[in-house]
Amino acid sequence: MVKIRKIASIEKGIEEVLKILNEDEIQDTIGKGASYLRKCGDPDLNQKLHHSDAVKLDLKCIHKGKSPPLLNSHKYILDEGSGDIKTEFFDVDDLLVKFTILDGDLKKVVKESQDPSSPQGVKLDHIEKKKIFESIKKIEDKILKIKIAIDKG
Repeated sequence: MVKIRKIASIEKGIEEVLKILNEDEIQDTIGKGASYLRKCGDPDLNQKLHHSDAVKLDLKCIHKGKSPPLLNSHKYILDEGSGDIKTEFFDVDDLLVKFTILDGDLKKVVKESQDPSSPQGVKLDHIEKKKIFESIKKIEDKILKIKIAIDKG
């Protein structure tokens, strides 16, 4: 009998992996077969998928041109769990203004990093990459707050 899995569950992500990857691809990726994944994807069993295996499986799915199902499951779980966050201090208009400022900051950092007169010229060095990733992280954090405020509002 087919078991229904919650969308916000690792088991659902595993179900999706099993649709994308065949037996040989799973074996080559994590050194375990599809039957192991089916056990991990059974909500009634206590078989757990190792995090490192989940990352490898998601990467394999990405290499096949598919979105990473286990990462998507994690996102659904986090979105579902964010319902407990108090958002009375989140004003969507204010968040959007701050998002726009952060977007401008990111564009400035990227433009400066790719300037021919920068330390590595148009090639990005380690420090420039770090600044860009920090700017992206700030934007991602702001997007999360916007999503929560909209969901709660």
